[in-house]
Amino acid sequence: MKILILNREPALWLNTLSAVLGLVVTFNVGLTEAQAGWIVAGVSAVLGAIAAILTRPIAVQAFTTLIATVASAVAAFGYEVRPTTTAAINFTVLAILMFITRGQVSPNTQDQTTPPPQAV
Repeated sequence: MKILILNREPALWLNTLSAVLGLVVTFNVGLTEAQAGWIVAGVSAVLGAIAAILTRPIAVQAFTTLIATVASAVAAFGYEVRPTTTAAINFTVLAILMFITRGQVSPNTQDQTTPPPQAV
C-alpha cells in the first residue's frame, strides 16, 4: 500500500509544512528568541520524524531532519539572533536538502497485511 498525501509523497508535504510553520514565526507574532527557537526546532524534528516513518529509506529523511533541526537549534540557542533569522535558516536548509534528496526517497510501500519474507 503506497501512502500518499494529496497524490504527493509524504516527505514533500511534511517538509513543506515544517518550512511554512517556520515562516509563520517570522511574522513577529510576539515570540521571544528562545520560544521561536523551540517552536521551529521542535516542529522540524516532529514532522521530520513522521516523514521518516512514512518513507523509505529512513536514513535520507532522518538525515534531512537532523540537519534542519540542528541548524535551527544552533541559530536559536548558539547565537543571539532574531526569530526571523532562525526561521529563515530552517526554511533554507529544508528547501535545499529536500530538493537534493528528493530522488532518493519514496513512500513506504510495504503492505501491512502481507507477511514479511522468511528465510528458507
